[in-house]
Amino acid sequence: MTSKGAIVVGVDGSPVSAAALRWAVAEAKATGRAVEAVTAWTYTPALDPGAPESTVTEIAAAHRRALDELIDSVPHDEVTIRTQVVEGDAREVVLAAANDASLLVLGSHGHGLLMHALVGSVSAHCLRHATCPVVIVPAQVINEHASATAGYTPGPIL
Repeated sequence: MTSKGAIVVGVDGSPVSAAALRWAVAEAKATGRAVEAVTAWTYTPALDPGAPESTVTEIAAAHRRALDELIDSVPHDEVTIRTQVVEGDAREVVLAAANDASLLVLGSHGHGLLMHALVGSVSAHCLRHATCPVVIVPAQVINEHASATAGYTPGPIL
């Protein structure tokens, strides 16, 4: 459950989602809000028939560890970061988490066609359906500013 007014950030372990988390932390620090980092995961039993329940538990635990490691790698003094690791479709999980949020932050991989080439499928879906403002951190931020995120202060949201 997301705290009202928190900044929700979708995290999938990619470098661009880490940049989105750093952006969200900087925004939270500047505005006195908390951050809610959300990771969605799915498991398709058809790809691994007969897998024991422990496999699903292990997959969830691996996602939890990866999210915790990412949170630990991002300086966030003075900012509260809460986490959610939820099984389900990333688009729906992120939208549900952002339902009471003040802001949704996502990284864009820029894969796919047309609009998806610019923002990615999860980002495109959230742009159309979110009930709060959405910030998309583009993939080129990683390439152009890989080491410049420390001390970054977010600009105004247009």
